[in-house]
Amino acid sequence: MDISVVAGLIIAFFAILGANQLEGGTAASLLNLPAFLIVVGGTVGATLVSHNLEEILALPRHVARAFIRTRTDLPGVTQRLVELSQKARREGLLALESEIRDDDDPFLARGLQLVVDGVDETMVRSILETELLLTERRGHGAAAVFETAGGYAPTMGIIGTVMGLVHVLGSMENAESLGPAIAVAFLATLYGIFTANILWLPMASKLKARATELMELRELEFEGIMAIQQGDNPAMVREKLEVFLTSLRKEAEKGKSQDVA
Repeated sequence: MDISVVAGLIIAFFAILGANQLEGGTAASLLNLPAFLIVVGGTVGATLVSHNLEEILALPRHVARAFIRTRTDLPGVTQRLVELSQKARREGLLALESEIRDDDDPFLARGLQLVVDGVDETMVRSILETELLLTERRGHGAAAVFETAGGYAPTMGIIGTVMGLVHVLGSMENAESLGPAIAVAFLATLYGIFTANILWLPMASKLKARATELMELRELEFEGIMAIQQGDNPAMVREKLEVFLTSLRKEAEKGKSQDVA
């Protein structure tokens, strides 16, 4: 379980509820079923129109990944790939079949099996590059669904507020109830902004981060698999993979510096 996701959601909810209490409000004053239905139903409906059914049906699996803490040990994977290259140099590529483990990343297991089966290098490269492309599309495709929802939710909130104000202005005979009715109407805007910035957009960012982690792992594995098939010296394999890791670190540091700027 990724505690940062759970803790973040809890902190956000309690911060908003706590601020409402300090302002003299109650939790019940923030509840309005029609506004909730407009915002959530409208957001879900608009998102369904914007994306294909396959992307929507795959969301539960991607959301589960967002709540699971992943530890990608890139240096450990590098060491394993170097050891595999040593075994391949000593005993031949066929000896790698016994090294494929059940707990291996499916991408690594498939790549090693292709090498063991004697598939042509060009074909292995083509197959693995296609798999990398699909991995990237799946990860960022799931994030795009939540980004779409985050874009629609505030608009749906405004729609709900306008509808509420239409009803309020249509029944202005009772002036005493006008203030509370207007307050209730604005709950839809609150729901829209809240769900967009507490749920949909943060989830999109988390899924992007997960997709980036997976891509870094599989790109490293790709480099290692191709080096092993080419029969590179284990020292050269280590050098290639360490250069790749150094490049990833520099990109990460560059991204952090840009975020700070």
